[in-house]
Parts: sequence; structure tokens; C-alpha cells
Amino acid sequence: MGIRVAVAGGSGYAGGELLRLITCHPSLELGPVAAAASAGAAVTDAHQHLPGLAGRTFERLDVSRLANADLVFLALPSEESAKAAAALPGHLPVVDLSASFRLADPAAWARYYQTSHAGTWTYGLPELPGKRDQIRTAHRAAAPGCYATTAILALVPLLAAGLIEPADIVIVAASGTSGAGRAASVPLMATEVMGAMSAYKAGGVHRHTPEIEQALGEVSGTAPVVSFTPTLAPMPRGILATCTARLARPDVSTTALRETLARAYQEEPFVHLLAEGHWPTTAATNGSNAVHLQCAADAHAGRAIVVAALDNLGKGAAGQAIQVANLMLGLPETAGLSAQGVAP
Repeated sequence: MGIRVAVAGGSGYAGGELLRLITCHPSLELGPVAAAASAGAAVTDAHQHLPGLAGRTFERLDVSRLANADLVFLALPSEESAKAAAALPGHLPVVDLSASFRLADPAAWARYYQTSHAGTWTYGLPELPGKRDQIRTAHRAAAPGCYATTAILALVPLLAAGLIEPADIVIVAASGTSGAGRAASVPLMATEVMGAMSAYKAGGVHRHTPEIEQALGEVSGTAPVVSFTPTLAPMPRGILATCTARLARPDVSTTALRETLARAYQEEPFVHLLAEGHWPTTAATNGSNAVHLQCAADAHAGRAIVVAALDNLGKGAAGQAIQVANLMLGLPETAGLSAQGVAP
């Protein structure tokens, strides 16, 4: 018998990726899978790529059923997730994939989400300084957002080393359509998306902005200023983020940036600084829990450039949640996860 885990919100894209990873995990056993709108439907109706779950059906969201598991993954919209979390026993380990518990500042939550702040859980990004030990002892962990994970991992080591300024950070990132969820939407129809790139929620209003600023601020010791512009790319999954910040000194070189990133992530199994001359591509991270990084010092503009790629359903969502759960359950952090992508 493995460690029994339950999933609430199993019919969505992130939920489906969770199910895939759990069924392949050497130590986890899949318990109840809840999906309120799909209750009674076969799991394989929503996820044909998971034939191993043939015969399983989605359940209605019943907190008492979830509470019988050893750990619960919440892959629900934020408000639903907060309600479910409040009803679960306090001793039960929970990993939340929504935004509900990521922000520490209630004012920032109110500004970007316009609902009541549900509280703050341990931020589930193990590669951040000091977070891994916090996650190991936590009963509740908030998995970071996909855009936030990409940008934070790109910039934190350079901020910590004092190589870039926190007051002028610009991030432009492209995401695949799965990042918007599974609900039907005209802007996400193939006819609208294929052959097109489009920006959305520009002008500092995207909800991952305060999350990025919060994590960068913890490292820099000052309140950073982030201008974040997300774009929609004609691909199902993946994020490519171009992150720039003003160099702290004119003499900061590409070599210095690379050495800093290399030191920061040399022991990390899922974060990889690419060889010189190679720049990240989303195709290389698809299906994995990996993050690929590359950087350069733009002497002409006086800015550091860091490009990062990851799978928004992997390290940006379900893979990250499994990584966090492994730590909370005392399992090897890499169990059930791979840094190897799928190609072509």
C-alpha cells in the first residue's frame, strides 16, 4: 500500500497532469478524485491519455472523503479551494495549486483578486533560499503560479548577489493555452489562437505580479517594482519568460551572471543553466519538471537578460505540487518526477 492521496479538481488540465504523475509515482496511491461539474463521469472521458484510470469516475466534492487520504491536492479555482481547505482537518497535509494562500499581504490580495484574503501558507517553491526546510515541516503549502515560478527562478540568484537592481524589472512571458484552464472561451478557440500571438492583462494587472514581487522582495530586502506583460502563444503548454533588470554596476558581465546562476542551481535537480550559446525553448521542457535558463549582460542597455522556459502544467503546476508533496511526506524530492522533456 502506498501513501494515499486525494485530488480535488481532477477534471482540469492541471488536475489531469496531477493524475498522470500520481499514477506513475513509486510511493503514491490515488484515492478519491473529485470534480464537482463532472461528478459521475468517467475519468477517461476527460483524460483519454490516462488509460490506467479506466473504470474510475469523478466524485462530487465531499470534504469528508478527501479527509480520509494521507495528503490532499487542491486543483480548484481560488474561492472554491479556500472553502475546501477551511473544511479539511488542520493536521492533514494539503498542497493547494490555486492562488488562495500564496500572498502574505491582504491588501495585495484585495487589489488583485477582489475577494477576502483566506490566509497565507508556506510558499511551495523549494529552490528559494530557506523554503525547502519550511516545506518539509509544513502541513499546508501553496504551490506557486506558473508565470511566477518562471520569473522568480530566473531573477532571485541575481538579486541575492546584488548584480541587478530591484526597482526596474521587466518581464514579458508567453504561455500556452492550457494556462487559461479548460473552460470554453472564444479567445481560446483554435481559430482564434492558431497563427497568432496576443497580449492580455497588460499594465500591471496580472495576478501573478504581486506574487513575483513578494518573492523577489524577500531576497532583495526592498520592495521591487515589476512590470509584467503576459502573452498567449499558439501552443498547448509551456512558458517562455524574458526577464530583464538594470545591472547594479556597469562592470557586471555575462560571465558574472552565468557564474551566479550556476552556483545557485548547481545542486538543484530541476533547474538547469544551459550551455553558452543555447537559449531556452518551451519544447525542451514539455512533459518535465525542469526549468531551463540562459542569460546575458546587455552592456548597451545596461540590463541583465534572463530567459527561462518551463512546462506550465509541470514545474508550473502539477509537477511542482508533487515535488512539494514529496518533501512534506518525507519522500525523495525527485520521486515520480523527471527533468527530461518530451520531443519532438
